Amino acid sequence: MKKEHEACIIPLFGAAPVAEQTAEATTDPETWRKSIPAQVFLNYFHAIAYHLGQADDAAPLRQLPFFREAPTATLSEEEQAEVIRLLLTGWSTEYALRATAELGDENYLRNALHWTFPQAYYAIFGVLDAFLHTRGIKSRNAAVVAREVGRLVVRGAYPRAIGYYAAGHYPDFAVQRLPLAAYKPGLNLAGKDIEAQAQIGQFLRTTRRLKATAVRQQVQANPNTAIRSARTGQPLDKWKTQHWQQITWRLGYTTIFDLLGRLRISATSREIERYVEAEIDYTHFHESLLTIVRYLNGIHEAYVAQALGLQKYREVIATLPAHLRDYFPAERLKMVVEPTLVTEVPLMRRADDRLSALPMAA
Repeated sequence: MKKEHEACIIPLFGAAPVAEQTAEATTDPETWRKSIPAQVFLNYFHAIAYHLGQADDAAPLRQLPFFREAPTATLSEEEQAEVIRLLLTGWSTEYALRATAELGDENYLRNALHWTFPQAYYAIFGVLDAFLHTRGIKSRNAAVVAREVGRLVVRGAYPRAIGYYAAGHYPDFAVQRLPLAAYKPGLNLAGKDIEAQAQIGQFLRTTRRLKATAVRQQVQANPNTAIRSARTGQPLDKWKTQHWQQITWRLGYTTIFDLLGRLRISATSREIERYVEAEIDYTHFHESLLTIVRYLNGIHEAYVAQALGLQKYREVIATLPAHLRDYFPAERLKMVVEPTLVTEVPLMRRADDRLSALPMAA
């Protein structure tokens, strides 16, 4: 039986066979069949990066009411030092990710997925942690961080290009701020925003489904929380809608940060081996990851600079280690942070810096 949420999906493509839809990818059906999981994963992150490329503004934060309502609390010297330390951690990880992408050929990048997946994750979450610290959120618990950043997404802390999320109980998930997410995605890389949104919508739904089933297992494994049969008193093996609704509050919102969490999970599971053995465009995979890292880190850096003060943030950049001082942190300061915080500074965007081009640099 089809799940309810799948019944509502509007087909985007005709019922062409998989081999026909992906003829350009490979002429070996068996190789392609084994590569489908990796190709779908690549499609998801390409779609996120492509959707970012449709954004109208390189520094849209200043247009958001959430950003304009700057926090009034002043950070202590100790808090500032911790924020700077977290920034440096994220930047060092991003540096390593960029070095891998710039040095490697296709075969090298294929095997590099073992470490570039977690590098992309920690490059983003290091700078995210710095931003959260400026907002008084200092937990190291991954579940707490996911819950709090989910609330920030829903409250409008992020531009619409990454402000989408999924909510609701299993299997009736609703995707918000992604109007074309109901379309059924294909197996090719997105070449239009409608295709990108369809793939992101599927990524949100599948990620929330995985989270819901994991929470169900945790709840049922605990004698104190297990939902039991009224007749036998034993934990229920099969759940109905009302049972799923009882755990929805535990899920929070499913956002882009949950999607990025799939990188960390994949890198620590046997799933990564399937990706390494697949036939996909590994160079493009790394370019997509770098685009997402660059965009999100630029946003969080602007928030951090707002909290520290622009002059203090400039001093932080000026005193970075040599390998970072004149690299992407300084470039994003000029191209994202300053245009966001100083209204008289025009947005500095070169044609080759548009996100839709998936560039390797900041």
